[in-house]
Amino acid sequence: MDDMVFMDAEIRPNRSLSQKGFIILISIITALNCAAAAVFLAMGALFVPIFLGLDVIAILIAFLANYAGARQIERVVVTDRAVRVIRETPRSRQLVWESPTAFTRVSVLTEDDMAIDLRLSLSGKDASVARAMGPAERANFAQALEAAIRQARLARY
Repeated sequence: MDDMVFMDAEIRPNRSLSQKGFIILISIITALNCAAAAVFLAMGALFVPIFLGLDVIAILIAFLANYAGARQIERVVVTDRAVRVIRETPRSRQLVWESPTAFTRVSVLTEDDMAIDLRLSLSGKDASVARAMGPAERANFAQALEAAIRQARLARY
């Protein structure tokens, strides 16, 4: 017998800079650093261009790490039997949380009327969910998750 699915949510981090925008930004930063390096070379400061080159490399590495993080997906699945949280990357798929639907609790930590943390709990264990969402989105997701768990419990019994 297949489980009835009440929620199958896919949470992806949002990145506001497209690949084209990234290329334009890196080009501008490189051009400005090359112009500054030329000025410093003309003044006789031989080591400054090396540090300006390291600056461009550091910015490039930071953006690449950011884009690697954007490829991570968090999937929350609620069935009549279990609640599962799965983290996926292009290379792997890892089950982070699995618990029976009947005993899983959803807790939201709020601060100044903002949902700063959303957790699934069972028997003293818990797992953070929807970390890639903003506070308002996280609060809405918590309500939808609680409703899906409630519906799954009712369908089971």
